This record gives sequence, structure tokens and C-alpha cells, in this order.
Amino acid sequence: MLTCATLLDTYPDLWRDATRHPFLDRCQAGTIEPHQFNTWLTQDYIFVTEFTRFLANGLAAAPVSHFDVLLGGLNAIRDELAWFREKAAERDLSLDSPPQATCETYCQVLASWSVQPYAVQATALWAIELAYNQGWQLPGAMVSPYDEFAQRWGNPGFTDYVKQLEKQADESLAEASETVQRQAEAVFQDVARQEQAFWQMAFVQPG
Repeated sequence: MLTCATLLDTYPDLWRDATRHPFLDRCQAGTIEPHQFNTWLTQDYIFVTEFTRFLANGLAAAPVSHFDVLLGGLNAIRDELAWFREKAAERDLSLDSPPQATCETYCQVLASWSVQPYAVQATALWAIELAYNQGWQLPGAMVSPYDEFAQRWGNPGFTDYVKQLEKQADESLAEASETVQRQAEAVFQDVARQEQAFWQMAFVQPG
């Protein structure tokens, strides 16, 4: 039977690339160029707005027993979007900039997952949030001002939320057909690739 743990065990290299990246290491060391971080920040805001839609669609497909966790996630994203706007204002950044190709691709793929069976959506949701959680934790304590970002996604409360998502994904996968489990496995791999590309986008000048 497919579980979140077996996905991590089966694709360790792919997951490492999704959660360990020079962008995060340079944030930890305080050597990231401001324009590189600002690129990530503005593009991540675009992604999170679309991720909000994805989570809302997941709620519509979820069993009632999963509502509390998902509603908690939506409530947290409301605060997160306001926080993004606050950070952008502090850096004098416009959040109306168009998505770069990498961000646009991820958002399109994310939307396509919204029509997949709930077990696939639950697996994708867990993997995306785990990538944020581990990505900001694994480099170690970060210097200011990047410590605030690490705290947002690396704090114990967010870690507990990700564990709850894992439990719900596992419950859904246990009831899924082999075909749906294969779809979930493919989506997990795609999440890892998209996350790696998203970190890398900070180093790419928009064309």
C-alpha cells in the first residue's frame, strides 16, 4: 500500500533536490542577493494565491472528517497572503508583476491536480507543504531578515499541520485504487520537480 513515507523512501534524491537548494543555503548564510530573494517573494505570492484555490477545491472533495485540518489551513493562508503583502510593502515591491514561466507552469499544474481524485489532491497538498516546511528547516537557523521566513514555515505548529496532512493523505491512499495510487505517486514526483525549479527561479533573469 502506498503511503507518504514510502514515497519519501522511494524518491530520496528527488526529494532532496526539492528541499535542499542553494537559494535556501544562501538565505541561511545571509548571502542571497536582495533581487534574487525579491524574485522568489513576488513569485511565491502569485503561487500562494493559486494554491489557495487548490486547497479550497480539495476541501470540496474531502470527507467531512478532514474538514477541520483543511479549514485551519485555509485560515492560515488568509493570514499568509496579508503577510506577503506586508513584506512586499516593506521591500517596495509590486505584487502585480506577471508570473515567470516557472511559476506559471507550477500554477497550471496545480490547477490540473484539482480535478484529480481526492487521494491525489491530498498527497499533493501534503507534499507541497512538506517542501516548504523542510526547505526552511533543513539549512539550520537563518540570519535576519530571512529568519522570519524560516519561522513562518519551519515553526513547530506548521510542522504539526504537515503531519496532520500526511495522516489524511495516508487515510485517502489506503482507500484508493491502484490506479489512483499510481496517479498520486506521479504527482508526488511532479511536486518535487516543481519545487526544485521554483527555488532555482530566483537565479534566473526573466526573459
